[in-house]
Amino acid sequence: MNRRVFIGTLAGGLLAAPLAAEAQTSGRVIKLGILSTVNPRTTTFTEAMVKRLGELGHVEGQNLAIEFRNAQGDVTRLPALAAELVRLNVDVILASGPEVTLQAARKATATVPIL
Repeated sequence: MNRRVFIGTLAGGLLAAPLAAEAQTSGRVIKLGILSTVNPRTTTFTEAMVKRLGELGHVEGQNLAIEFRNAQGDVTRLPALAAELVRLNVDVILASGPEVTLQAARKATATVPIL
């Protein structure tokens, strides 16, 4: 198993546990925000995570909405993109990429969980 698949599975599990409990009781759509320096839709990590979330009953377009924000390699865009995810009222932010991605997410919110 390569590192990205492992991390994707781990993150999916971490996301799914609290989301699964909430989805069973509320029936609402869970909003996942993904903040990245590259296109997260093309990474093995994202593919594995979305697949695992689907296996756990969280299907994109049904009870899961994923908001992707891509800095396109320009880390100076990360703070604005993180703030946008917070304004969209996502339930959790997944900061994917270098440490500066996580820092931008942390500066944007103190209330939204960040992975």
